Amino acid sequence: MAATAPATDPPDALPAVTADAPTPARPTPAELVARAVAPVKPAFLRPPPVREAPKEEGGGGAVVKVEKKSKRQLKRERHQEQKSTSHLCIEVGKSGNVDSCKYGTSCRFSHDINAYLSQKPADLEGTCPFTSLGQLCPYGMTCRFLSTHKDTVAPQNHPEGNQERNPLSKKIQKLLWKSKYKFPKASAQIKLLGLKDGNKNKAEAANDDNPDETCELNGDDKTSLSSIPVNVEPDPAGKEIDNSEGKPLVVNSVESVEPRPSKKSKVEVDETQGHGTGIHDNEAESEVVNLINGVKVSSNNQSSCKVDLITTPHLREKKIIDFREKLYLAPLTTVGNLPFRRLCKTLGADVTCGEMAMCTNLLQGQASEWALLRRHPSEDLFGVQICGPYPDTVARTVELVDNECSVDFIDINMGCPIDIVVNKGAGSSLLTKPMRIKSIVQAASTVTEKPLTVKVRTAFFEGRNRADSIVSDIYNWGASAITIHGRSRQQRYSKLADWDYIYQCAQKAPDYLHVIGNGDVFSFTDWNKHVSDCSKISTCMIARGALIKPWLFTEIKEQRHWDITSGERLNILKDFVRFGLEHWGSDSKGVETTRHFLLEWLSYTCRYIPVGLLDVIPQRLNWRPPSYYGRDDLETQMVSDSAADWTRISEMLLGKVPEGFTFAPKHKSNAYDRAENG
Repeated sequence: MAATAPATDPPDALPAVTADAPTPARPTPAELVARAVAPVKPAFLRPPPVREAPKEEGGGGAVVKVEKKSKRQLKRERHQEQKSTSHLCIEVGKSGNVDSCKYGTSCRFSHDINAYLSQKPADLEGTCPFTSLGQLCPYGMTCRFLSTHKDTVAPQNHPEGNQERNPLSKKIQKLLWKSKYKFPKASAQIKLLGLKDGNKNKAEAANDDNPDETCELNGDDKTSLSSIPVNVEPDPAGKEIDNSEGKPLVVNSVESVEPRPSKKSKVEVDETQGHGTGIHDNEAESEVVNLINGVKVSSNNQSSCKVDLITTPHLREKKIIDFREKLYLAPLTTVGNLPFRRLCKTLGADVTCGEMAMCTNLLQGQASEWALLRRHPSEDLFGVQICGPYPDTVARTVELVDNECSVDFIDINMGCPIDIVVNKGAGSSLLTKPMRIKSIVQAASTVTEKPLTVKVRTAFFEGRNRADSIVSDIYNWGASAITIHGRSRQQRYSKLADWDYIYQCAQKAPDYLHVIGNGDVFSFTDWNKHVSDCSKISTCMIARGALIKPWLFTEIKEQRHWDITSGERLNILKDFVRFGLEHWGSDSKGVETTRHFLLEWLSYTCRYIPVGLLDVIPQRLNWRPPSYYGRDDLETQMVSDSAADWTRISEMLLGKVPEGFTFAPKHKSNAYDRAENG
């Protein structure tokens, strides 16, 4: 049952109505709902607050523009800041000993401990998140909870560091930087599919250019790969089939796609080298047949070549994830970070997925992109989402993630509407290239035994739905689940999601394919309706609903509308801050990073309208809230759309903001500046 609002007096700030003034007829709750306006009880309504725009010194209402600095100036300022006493060397701060830094006087950071302590901000209230876990704080003297550290604790009894998984090791990063990381599975599959390998690394390119380079044999002998004739296909009757037209030599293969066309779809045959290897024609043909079918080629003949290609298991032989009726937290840009996912796990989420990571950035070893793959031990069913425009790029990334990360599934984003992603040919732009989708899924699914899932929108252009043409074949291409967001790319987030079309797509899906619906799930009644209306919908992915009220997972599991109080919401914010300090650090930089992501999240939670303030429940995601008071001062701050109020809430949890602090939500950026964006 829905909780009712407590009997409270109307706020004193409500304007008094004189006897002479006519009282305008207020629309009924049904009329407000029809206009997509939240039906807040009249006792809590208030006039919209008046906010003055910042003015220049000379007058006028124009916003002051910040002068853009050159890269050289920014670099010089950064080096000066590093040498300042506010940036203490990490090793010195951790140990408290000036001699602990191996760089000595050549270190870029300050070693003056007394000067650092004299200007260090006051400690925050509370306890160090690391010492509370029985660990040695890795930030030492730079921790903003230094006074709570226990100096008498033996470090060996309290290990240092967090328990997060999927870190980027320096060894792997250097290999990626130098383009020396090997991708044997992806390279072989791309070659067999007849696709151009545009991301071939330098070492492989050098081997291809050198005809003397050989592959590993069973013994010490070397045999050139070019000696194996691969221009012949077997016929069931035992006859040879000429493949001079360059057909792909793989089952269920696809033709090359236009962005990465193969100049020569067939492999050149060097007959002179073939005779010099000692491999008979019939033996060579049989080995090629095995190679084409993805079988590991091996022979006892010392002159034959051992090629370790991937075995291609059937989808039913792969590890299966049953998504049915599991609460799935969508991959969310910026706010879907590890602390937020960890918070949602405590509130009832079953499946979590990391933020979208660009394939090119991962292959280049960018630490900031690899941070999106981090996994907390509490995420027992965890996947990562990657995004790329080409089959070779995606296949290499899948192989890289499969080798170096602990994940349960890998999701390929084919629905991102952001301009910078679409303009590169990735995200929702793939919906205009179905053959490219086929190539990507086929190439990626064969290089990993983990389940591969795909996330799409209904279409690129409004009114030209394409998802139904994909869902019937994508299982045969290699995907085990597909998530359909019920909006087009052009629509962005305007209008409600088209769940009727999602149901149509689910009806066309094969029995073994999990279909996950996505869009406008904001209450347990929404979740129940979508799951029950179509039996082929495995579950619903929860995105913006979780951003605005992450306790939605609790509501679904307990089947109730939770009239959450401001104190309970504050406790949830405290948990997020604690998780953030453990993830980003308890030093000044970590505190401000936690504050930044807290404010980004508060810019969404302010859209939540408490159950006790509504005439009609549950709240819908497309309702526009009027200006209203909360039931107490804290709740009034939480429902405010002013960044100043969000900043005050952050100061309750993380202390005063630094001097000159400003904040603008990322989602308030210029996202609708072009006509095609809606």
